[in-house]
Amino acid sequence: MTENQKGFSSKNVSEVTVEAIRRGDITLDDVRIHPDTLAHQAQVAKANGNPQLAANFLRAAELTSLSDETVLGYYDALRPGRSTAQDLLNIANTLQAQGAKINAELFRQAADVYARRGLTAK
Repeated sequence: MTENQKGFSSKNVSEVTVEAIRRGDITLDDVRIHPDTLAHQAQVAKANGNPQLAANFLRAAELTSLSDETVLGYYDALRPGRSTAQDLLNIANTLQAQGAKINAELFRQAADVYARRGLTAK
């Protein structure tokens, strides 16, 4: 698959202008961040003493292969009272199967913490 087929544009950043947007020549794929860019930003953050930001960039890099609707659904599932612990574990398993290991671990941790603190759906 080429980058364009995976949802990333082959346009140069200089082509992304207000005029091009007004003409309708620019789509969301033209401004979508590439996972390699996020991974590089993670390296820079870590090298500059910000491991939390680095971890956030790596989680984001994993999510770039998912649809916006899926990501928003997962975000909603993490809101207190929206999911059972098993729901969160099911999402973790799905993420793991898709290669999103860091996010899968986040959902496993959330399932545990939410269950202990009474934040799961009834």
